[in-house]
Amino acid sequence: VGGSLVLTCPNKSDVTLVTWKIKPNTGGHCILGYRADFKQANRTNCTENITWKSGPEYDSALQIWPVERASEGNYTCEMAAGDGNFQMTYHLTVLVLPKVSVYCDSRGKPVCRAAAGKPAARISWMPGSNSSPEQEYHGDGTVTVLSTFVGNGTDVRSANCVVSHPALARNEPIAC
Repeated sequence: VGGSLVLTCPNKSDVTLVTWKIKPNTGGHCILGYRADFKQANRTNCTENITWKSGPEYDSALQIWPVERASEGNYTCEMAAGDGNFQMTYHLTVLVLPKVSVYCDSRGKPVCRAAAGKPAARISWMPGSNSSPEQEYHGDGTVTVLSTFVGNGTDVRSANCVVSHPALARNEPIAC
């Protein structure tokens, strides 16, 4: 979320027609088209964050900026060129970084929270813990994970929370 993404079509010369068909998981469909013989570009029902990378007459690549959760879906490039017709489809899944926080609960135990991540973050502890993380699923596809440090037979008041996510690796110390 928030980054920029470029999707490319097959690299062909003598292109006569390029069409991007975008079917987001939520919301309406969008079409970007370019007809080379008339040097004509059309746009139907596309949000402002979806556009040609540098102009369809130079490059058939599509740019999404900024990437949003609503950007998830299927992106298909259809191209007609002198040597045939070509198609390429992308299935876009958007990663959402969780917001990580650590704190001490009312019993003085370390707690680690990875809020609203997609996919769900994984939480582990150093030293090891017998904790069972709890997950709260939100309607927008994000998940909050909460883990309370459970010492392995010792009364450990300080620990390191290790949060793993495809877009993040983080180690947070906490002392209670």
